[in-house]
Amino acid sequence: MFSGIVQSLAEVADLISEPGGVRLVVREPEIAAAMQIGGSVANNGCCLTVVEIAGDCLSFQAGEETLSRTNLGQLNPGDRLNLETSLRMGDELGGHLVTGHIDGLGTLDERIDDAEWCTMWIRVPKRLTRQMASKGSVAVDGVSLTLVDVEEERFSIALIPHTLSVTTLGLRNVGDTVNIETDVLAKYVERQLEGQQLLPPKADA
Repeated sequence: MFSGIVQSLAEVADLISEPGGVRLVVREPEIAAAMQIGGSVANNGCCLTVVEIAGDCLSFQAGEETLSRTNLGQLNPGDRLNLETSLRMGDELGGHLVTGHIDGLGTLDERIDDAEWCTMWIRVPKRLTRQMASKGSVAVDGVSLTLVDVEEERFSIALIPHTLSVTTLGLRNVGDTVNIETDVLAKYVERQLEGQQLLPPKADA
């Protein structure tokens, strides 16, 4: 589990083709120094396992499924990505509970800059907006954010200067793709409601 509080805006050092996917090599000295092989790290919100540590670099393996369903498949050496290590029992939950499993891709539909602040509208499939509500939570590229407005096929978020400066969101332009994870609690509520709709009608007494 993660909290959606990004620890580092890291750099993609290399992408190495491997059978079935790629090896993603990320340069991040502080996290590399404290990490162990087998640890979990969210890369743009996508949970991956550390398979190698070499100096200030961490290596992860991403399969074709992960590459096709997240924006990790669009990365190139030199690109930046958000990193967050997994929560430990007792850690402060500064954002909201994030699983690291991407629900879908969104496209930056509109970016409204106001001095150092920014409002973004992100277009997503309807199945994702069904799990969203104004003032609820969403993870965008692994960043825990509060939903402002939710429409049928898009939603808006308001970004403070700090978030723009320390995450990939400050680098995003209209047309860019972002990873979306909806609130895990919303998923359970939707599933519960679906189950109630499938129940047979009660017989008259």
